[in-house]
Amino acid sequence: MATDDTSASSNLVHLPYADASRSVRHVFVRDYLTDAEIGVWSHEKGATQKVRISVDLSVSESATHHGDQLENVVCYNEIVLGIRKIIDAGHIQLVETLAEKIAAMSLENTQVIKARVKVEKLEAVVEAASVGVEIERHR
Repeated sequence: MATDDTSASSNLVHLPYADASRSVRHVFVRDYLTDAEIGVWSHEKGATQKVRISVDLSVSESATHHGDQLENVVCYNEIVLGIRKIIDAGHIQLVETLAEKIAAMSLENTQVIKARVKVEKLEAVVEAASVGVEIERHR
């Protein structure tokens, strides 16, 4: 029997990505397309397949303005380079593992307070546009 859990309490913390009242900005990478060695099945080992990755970060703004200087902000290009480094390190079994690694890498920057990562395999199921996972982690 299905239950309605709308009134159930949860330990999940839902933080907005951008929130002026809390001095939080939103930094994102949307639909990054690349090839990755990923999968648990024998036909996925030793081969690459297309993946699409999206990353949404809640970033704490410092007390001082960024001053139009790259070193004072979370750089989306650094996020992309970090994703590439994770993928280039070698075969990953699960999309969940790739998402966790990307979230952990993003949270290494102390300005990042929340990371949402979506990893989609685009060729795994012929009948589907994509399959994958989306996770959210925060400090």
